Amino acid sequence: MARDPSAAHRLRHAQRMNALLDHIDRHLDHTLELSSLAEHVHFSPFHFHRVFAAWMGETLGDYLRRRRLDVAALMLAQPEPRSVLEVALAVGFGSSEAFARAFKLRFGQTPSAWRLDSPLRWARELARSREQQARRHRPPAALLSNQDQLERNLDQADPGPAADDAGSSCFTSESQMHISLQQLPPTRVAYLRHIGPYGQSVHEFWMNTVLPWRQAQGLEQRACYGIGHDDPSLAAPEQCRYDACVEVEADFVPRSPASVQTLPGGRYAVARFRGTLADFSHAWTELLRGWLPASGLQIDGRPVFEHYPPNAGYDPQTGIFSCELCLPVKAG
Repeated sequence: MARDPSAAHRLRHAQRMNALLDHIDRHLDHTLELSSLAEHVHFSPFHFHRVFAAWMGETLGDYLRRRRLDVAALMLAQPEPRSVLEVALAVGFGSSEAFARAFKLRFGQTPSAWRLDSPLRWARELARSREQQARRHRPPAALLSNQDQLERNLDQADPGPAADDAGSSCFTSESQMHISLQQLPPTRVAYLRHIGPYGQSVHEFWMNTVLPWRQAQGLEQRACYGIGHDDPSLAAPEQCRYDACVEVEADFVPRSPASVQTLPGGRYAVARFRGTLADFSHAWTELLRGWLPASGLQIDGRPVFEHYPPNAGYDPQTGIFSCELCLPVKAG
């Protein structure tokens, strides 16, 4: 079968644009001029702003501003004594005044107010997630003979760990996780990128795009990783980036549509997960909003990711799968 040249060109274009987004994330504290970014991916500066807007659905300037402010919002939520000016400079703003104006325009709050509100905001998000999880696993009303039976069930339920137990969190029996601190090595991976909502669309991306690619490359028995680059509580669903990764050797040469990156090593909180796709978002929320604030640790600038060992289980009948959630941490 003859290869479609236009398809090959589209894949190469996607690789170049993904490389640009990665470059931007690594250099948010630098001055990022349109001409230098166009040169980085070998586009004409004259047309680059149109090319970028067509690809991302927003202008380069809007994208840079959004990414800088989203990263700043995450930094401000951490319990470390960094001033607003330090955060502003770390994401490429020249002054705290310009940063504060842009931040309030995006989030409706000053950076200082956002920082003060973060613990309560995280608690509200965790409470919503737990309520949604409870509804998913609540027995149908027809199975309960009366209200007294419901109250007895609630009275007898395991209340879960104490709030100050930093080593565990409350999960359903199908998604119970065990958390440990581990030193992980750097890992070279080939990846395909998905831009769009997390959840079901990412699952379909793995099944319909990534798995056939892995088989074609002879990588079926290699460990896999999933990297969510954007916080869905900040970024719009259609703007979220997710990398589906496969561990590769040092001499692996990527071909379209794949690119290569290295997952940084270091200290991670590693949580074992077993559950369904419906449980997955809740598990991340528990880890980030429940376990992390009570642990005395902080998340750092490395990406969070999922680790799927070669023997990771998946049951297509029930949708239950296993993996490890890996959260990069440092001392508080």
